[in-house]
Amino acid sequence: MSLGDLFQNPILTPAFLAWMVAQASKVPVEWARRRQLNLGLWISAGGMPSSHAALVSAMATAVGLREGLTSTAFAISAIVALIVMYDAAGVRRAASIQARLLNQILEEVFAGRPLSEQRLKELIGHTPMEVFVGALLGVGIAWLWWQLAP
Repeated sequence: MSLGDLFQNPILTPAFLAWMVAQASKVPVEWARRRQLNLGLWISAGGMPSSHAALVSAMATAVGLREGLTSTAFAISAIVALIVMYDAAGVRRAASIQARLLNQILEEVFAGRPLSEQRLKELIGHTPMEVFVGALLGVGIAWLWWQLAP
């Protein structure tokens, strides 16, 4: 077994391809939506589309296509995917909102004072639409991979 074998894995390959496509598309999507060039989105969590949702939905789709929709492996991968997507749009989204509010409080309370402020990372969660689009992207890429793979 070699490192090259990982690139032949019929589950990992479409999953990581979906993750890379979702991550790479964040910068052009942000440009189209807000006319802002933010290259940091290529390596950040959060944003449109959700690369987490793309990764896990592609994984579950690939498992379903390979093992069948009634398999235990598909059931496990689908449940893991749902948990990750729920977390991205739920818990992590709430943490993003709290970070944004805390940063706003810091700005208002400490305006003009020479205090060192450590800002909280605000873009860590996803809106339900970002998760939905990421999931569609993942399913689509995995399905295409299985149609085109030898």
